[in-house]
Amino acid sequence: MSHDVILFAATFLASAVEAVEALTIVLAVGVVRGWRSTLIGVGAASVVLAAVIAGLGPALQRIPIGTLRFVVGALLLAFGLQWLRKAILRAGGYKPLHDEAEAFSRERQEAGSAVAESGRIDWYSFTVAFKGVLLEGLEVAFIVVSFGATQGRLGLAAAAAAAAGVAVVVTGLVVRGPLERVPENALKFVVGVLLSSFGIFWGGEGAGVEWPGGDVAILGVIGFVTLISLALTRALRRRRLAPQPAAAQG
Repeated sequence: MSHDVILFAATFLASAVEAVEALTIVLAVGVVRGWRSTLIGVGAASVVLAAVIAGLGPALQRIPIGTLRFVVGALLLAFGLQWLRKAILRAGGYKPLHDEAEAFSRERQEAGSAVAESGRIDWYSFTVAFKGVLLEGLEVAFIVVSFGATQGRLGLAAAAAAAAGVAVVVTGLVVRGPLERVPENALKFVVGVLLSSFGIFWGGEGAGVEWPGGDVAILGVIGFVTLISLALTRALRRRRLAPQPAAAQG
């Protein structure tokens, strides 16, 4: 049960981060160019993503579970470390925080400067919305398929992603803005920890490691990765704030 909760939480948070970025694009284009073509683009991208999940999920479940966990574990570890690296650098002050308000303003300006089309469908709005939702959604689809196929819980992973999408959309409708209040770096930090931890755990299982306590060991791995990540963040902050030695006098 605890394993399912962690799996749901990891999928939900990862999907929420990508949904925030996709919604920022959709809101900016829809506000400036109109909603009809924008929403058609969103719908078309959603259909493509659903087909990807429906097609890859059953296909991956035919692969031997040991091999699948090793390969998926390695991919998740690489994917999670990428997120975690960026989050640690941002938290440590070595990389600027991602600003959804600025992204919203930029997308809105680009949408406003594009030439309006006279056809029934505004292809600029359709294309931008389709591309934004598809590109962000492909990362979600990868996580959903990987988590679901590896644990035989594709339905649970898909439900978590759908719940995250609904939550972000409802929040966007309520605040009517680019969701700049969402602590995206904190979310990416947590998601990076969870994806890296699952990658270590499943990769180890696929390689023949027998974790003490079985599935409960994932909690220990998460705790270990969290402590290492926080220590790295603290070290970067201290290094950045440390006074620089004065230049040697000639």
